[in-house]
Amino acid sequence: MNCCGVAEYKSPVRNRSHLWPALLALIGLLAVPGWAADQGPLPRDHVYFQTDFENSDTLRSFTGSPALEAGRHGGRALAIESKLGTGGSTVALPLPAEAMRGYLVRGAVLVRAEAVSPKPNPWNGIKLMLAIEAPTRKLWPQADIGTGTFDWQRVAFTARVPADATAITLVLGLEQVTGKVWFDDLKISVAKPPIVRDAKPVAGPRFTGHNLPRLRGAMISPNIDAASLRLLGREWNANLIRWQLIRHGRPDEPMSVDDYDQWLEGELKKLDAALPVCEQNGLYIALDLHSPPGGKATVSGYVGSDDRLFSDPACQRKFVEVWQRMATRYKDAKPIWGYDLANEPVESLIEEGCDDWQGLAERAARAIRAIDPQRAIIIEPAAWGGPDGLNELVPLPVSNVVYSVHMYVPHAFTHQGVHGAGPSYRYPGLIEGKQWDKAQLEAALRPVIEFQEACGVQIYIGEFSAIRWAPDGSAGRYLKDLIEIFEARGWDWSYHAFREWHGWSVEHGPDRNDTQRAAEPTDRERLLREWFAKNQKPRW
Repeated sequence: MNCCGVAEYKSPVRNRSHLWPALLALIGLLAVPGWAADQGPLPRDHVYFQTDFENSDTLRSFTGSPALEAGRHGGRALAIESKLGTGGSTVALPLPAEAMRGYLVRGAVLVRAEAVSPKPNPWNGIKLMLAIEAPTRKLWPQADIGTGTFDWQRVAFTARVPADATAITLVLGLEQVTGKVWFDDLKISVAKPPIVRDAKPVAGPRFTGHNLPRLRGAMISPNIDAASLRLLGREWNANLIRWQLIRHGRPDEPMSVDDYDQWLEGELKKLDAALPVCEQNGLYIALDLHSPPGGKATVSGYVGSDDRLFSDPACQRKFVEVWQRMATRYKDAKPIWGYDLANEPVESLIEEGCDDWQGLAERAARAIRAIDPQRAIIIEPAAWGGPDGLNELVPLPVSNVVYSVHMYVPHAFTHQGVHGAGPSYRYPGLIEGKQWDKAQLEAALRPVIEFQEACGVQIYIGEFSAIRWAPDGSAGRYLKDLIEIFEARGWDWSYHAFREWHGWSVEHGPDRNDTQRAAEPTDRERLLREWFAKNQKPRW
């Protein structure tokens, strides 16, 4: 999330029902030559599909209207053109879902473009994409490709295929844009084998990083003032804040290493000034690296991990160095409860020579442990830190780790109206064709429950919220049900957010046009304060 309330990464569900029915019937036509399940995992770089488009027979595998034209160096390439009013043009290829289940898959292709129009949405444009079907979800991982006119360039993406995937289709072409594009040297291969989780619960009580019955608090803006911290800590009785180290900028403003160090130092000085205030008011701090090295700025100002953090080894080295720097600085700071290594990590592309999030998190955690042997290390799963991400994470072989997820499911309800006009949803109720109530929320959190039970670890809900203008008091009912689930499981939690953006503020009423704090406490504020009233304070 970000202080402006925009979460561009959680794009609305896209209805592709017009495209897939004919394609899904073709699933299973491709086999994995020379491999049988009893031979163990497929090796790294195993190829599921590869072509240089020199052989016209290749086109028989694709649906749509594929055509070959002159390509690079006198060869041939797949050509696709989209004209005004067509909505785009794509071709598709079924891939062997069963053989891809659980694998981290890399897709790569050379692409050239001519006069490709701007994308109406971030997920439109030139497509190198997988359409993945599973019983409970659909995924569309894809390469981040520009528009306009450009010469041949390599584009790629990586994606972890769900273990229960039933159908996978490769899509190439143009979506909701006009122009022409050429593809060459296409390859879909194994980047990493399936995750094997063999950890057993550790005997004895779970490590929490504190000696209190529960941590309950809120995420805050790094520009919060001392008076607001005192209000939250004393009058409201919260005992935790999640402190964002977040950088704002534009997509065309890359940050050098030197610039990053200068920015980070400025943010840490804000935290330094707040430490005594937090100590005086009984507030633990989860230190959240919201903007890691190599992150990408967006129009909303949020800088995440979905750019160079997993494609540039220098950014990964810098990431570890940053945590060494912060651990050295705060290892003796009483209010610091834990180090939240990266906010909602995204592995859109894991290049060769770079660690995935599992490996990078372990590197950083070990570096911290060499400096600070006790303080909690907080790990969120990849794929934006959602509950399902814990299905694809293995507990780190490092001491004193707490695992964190962010809960905004169902997104169509929690974020209604954030990105503009759209359907209005109530909770509990029918949301995008599914009945949502407390039982369904608990079902959505089942991966978190199972991870905790299987691994014997502590869970921290770092963010959860619902937009304040959800109709008929829906936001309050949603928050109430979630908190009851968290409490029943013994999870620590921090609401998103206190005095950050008014859309998430419990101090603001349900009228989205009224940006002033309500004269009387809202039902959502009363709910939080009722739970905060149960808090015990740390004894420094």
